[in-house]
Amino acid sequence: MIKDSFYKKNYKYIFGLIGKKISYSFSKKFFLKKFQKESIIQTTYEIFDIPKIEEVLSIFNNPYLKGCNITIPYKQSIISFITELMPEAKTIGSVNVIKIDEKKNRIGYNTDILGFELSFKKDMNKFSYKNPKALILGTGGVSNSISFILNKLGIDYQYVSRKKDKNFLVYEEINQDLLENYQIIINCTPLGTYPKINLCPSLPYEWISSNHYLYDLVYNPPKTLFLKKGEEKGAMIRNGLEMFRIQAEESWKIWNS
Repeated sequence: MIKDSFYKKNYKYIFGLIGKKISYSFSKKFFLKKFQKESIIQTTYEIFDIPKIEEVLSIFNNPYLKGCNITIPYKQSIISFITELMPEAKTIGSVNVIKIDEKKNRIGYNTDILGFELSFKKDMNKFSYKNPKALILGTGGVSNSISFILNKLGIDYQYVSRKKDKNFLVYEEINQDLLENYQIIINCTPLGTYPKINLCPSLPYEWISSNHYLYDLVYNPPKTLFLKKGEEKGAMIRNGLEMFRIQAEESWKIWNS
């Protein structure tokens, strides 16, 4: 919740991150450093760690709240609390930025797509294979953003889930033959995030090779167990830090537009 101390410090503009079990996030540190560096005054950024999405209403009730980022696990469920959805966020069904305008409308955006696209495309020209295919690990809100960009880039993909579904692969189905046909593996799950750094997606890593590219949306720690295992097999790797920075800067542009 937004504490009374925020009023006492004369903050006119409050921004923040809404999620669950998000103490690992770099968001507050990133924005407070930005505010200091750019002499942005009377402005703060806070972490709003809430156990259930309904508690977001008490956050929205603060008159000084001007915008927020949304993270796991609320990127889809937050939509029920939004006044207006921008077209791409509506198409994807996932929101990671909310702007609160002068009329107190809550407008939902998706900047994950830009963050992923710009960081991912930096590596595409390094791929040694034509017409690569991708495995998207996880089926939460952010995975929709990833598939949106893969579609845009003409890259075929399959979702991988823990639960059996006609539209998804399950981890038990991933074998040597499958990995030979899917060179890109993108982790959209929180597995490996600090402090549970000893966890990683359940893959047959023995079949990972230098022909593979592993992208982990997790950025804390900088090199997850998922990425370490890929690197050990010679795979190209990237963490989610640049994606985080790009989407964060885009959030700030939206809040100030």
